[in-house]
Amino acid sequence: MCRSIKTLRPPMTPEVGEEDIRAAALQYVRKVSGFRAPAAHNQAVFDEAVDAVADATARLLDGLVVKSGPARA
Repeated sequence: MCRSIKTLRPPMTPEVGEEDIRAAALQYVRKVSGFRAPAAHNQAVFDEAVDAVADATARLLDGLVVKSGPARA
């Protein structure tokens, strides 16, 4: 599911901006809801879900501690 969402944490993606987080959240909500663009009567709840997922993603990325492993030769 959501194979097109890229990994956003360093070192996979060195610099992650708000746009990257929002795009991933939008892709996730589209996949889960089954709507690429919701009907007008679903727009508000769709947008709220994107905001909630984006917020949760930002908190996750801010809280992750990534330890580098041993260098490979």
